Amino acid sequence: MNYLAHAYLSFNKPEILTGNLIADFVKGKKQFDFSPGIQAGIVLHRAIDQFTDHHKATHKARDLLKPACGPYSGVFMDVVYDHFLARDDRFFEQVSLKNFSQKTYQAVGYFKPVFPERFERVFYYMQRQDWLAGYYYKENIFNAFRGIYTRAKFLRESDDAFSAFEQNYTELQDYYASFIPDIVTFVSHWLDC
Repeated sequence: MNYLAHAYLSFNKPEILTGNLIADFVKGKKQFDFSPGIQAGIVLHRAIDQFTDHHKATHKARDLLKPACGPYSGVFMDVVYDHFLARDDRFFEQVSLKNFSQKTYQAVGYFKPVFPERFERVFYYMQRQDWLAGYYYKENIFNAFRGIYTRAKFLRESDDAFSAFEQNYTELQDYYASFIPDIVTFVSHWLDC
């Protein structure tokens, strides 16, 4: 799951949300530098990632992308899941997605004084370019894929992953549909919602 899913799966709990979004920028014992609520969000982020990585639907979906991007298929799938979440009218309509994204930036922005330095830069662009609502649009998925190619050490830049995404769109959407209720239930129980 990428930023939108981690934000949504924080269920409107600001400290959990903040920890969930900064988790990839917090290594080792650094997590204990944060408030208990933010620490819980960091731990939740890792639990979500582990649950996602081990889910049968995720394995099958990654297999569709693997010929195009090899071992990086999981990273691309995180973005794909966010795209389908953004378009899932059980959770968002286009207007409510925009409102959700703005409320998320506002809630997380309150904790800016404790942001890890690298996340502070990411958050600036996330908010300015409205990444959360942007997952709705295929052209933004293409741009996100290009960003992955730029950051990946052993991945040659091409449009292959995006082509695989478009060619397998319906099947990937079906895997998302079988996965999303399970992750929502998992996090609801984890948070005791």
